[in-house]
Formats: sequence, C-alpha cells, structure tokens
Amino acid sequence: MQFGLQEDQDIERIARDTRTIAIVGLSPREDRPSWGVARYLQSQGFRIVPVNPGHAGRTILGEHVHASLGDIPAETRIDMVDIFRRSEAVPGIVDEALCELPGLSTIWMQLGIAHPDAAAKARARGVTVIEDRCPKIEFPRYL
Repeated sequence: MQFGLQEDQDIERIARDTRTIAIVGLSPREDRPSWGVARYLQSQGFRIVPVNPGHAGRTILGEHVHASLGDIPAETRIDMVDIFRRSEAVPGIVDEALCELPGLSTIWMQLGIAHPDAAAKARARGVTVIEDRCPKIEFPRYL
C-alpha cells in the first residue's frame, strides 16, 4: 500500500502534538501487539488510557482501565484514540469518540484495520484519521 505525503505530514504532526492516547482494545497480556504498542508509547512520554470492558477497573501498564471511551473522566483530555479492534467494531468506536471526547484530534486504526465510512464521518468532523498503520512503526521517524 502506498502512503501519501499528506498522510506522512499528518503522522509527523500527530507524533509531535499528541500527549494522551486512549487505546481501545488494550490487552493486559504482554505478548499481545496492543500491549507492546502501549508500552512503546509510554516509553516515548505519551500517557495511555486503556479502554477494555473485559478488564475495566483493573490496571494495565500502571493505568486505570475504563470500560468505554465514555467512562474516561471529562477532565482527561484525549488527543488520540488508537483502535485495536476488528474493522466491524470501528463505526461504534468512532461514534462514541466523536460524542464523548470533545478535544479529540486523531483516530488511529492499527495495522489491518480500516473503515472508510467511519473514517469519512470523523474527517467530516475535523478529526484526522490514520488507517492500517501502527504508531510504534511510524512515530520513530519523527520523535
């Protein structure tokens, strides 16, 4: 898949400006890709906010796990939502993010995850959307 200059510029801006990332589908298992990406992001100074209803109330990587994006306290400004769920779950996640996270600037769909309709809806609301890429792979070029 070819990626354009605009997307690379978006990723550079996201890497530079993002501070807090809600990770939907973050697993507590260290062998899962979501855990590795979250650990990397923490190591680079990003705050992660785990979202996983099956582990709500527990902690992952030292952070309290929320059942949904709507359960994140209003005073926690989320800059980016990183989605580790199947593509068919994306529309609901995007709808919740647009409704519940007023400061949201980015929706990121991990490798293998894309949903053109949900992406278009988010873009129409002024949110940058990255599909089928991984910040652990992309961010090192700009950090």
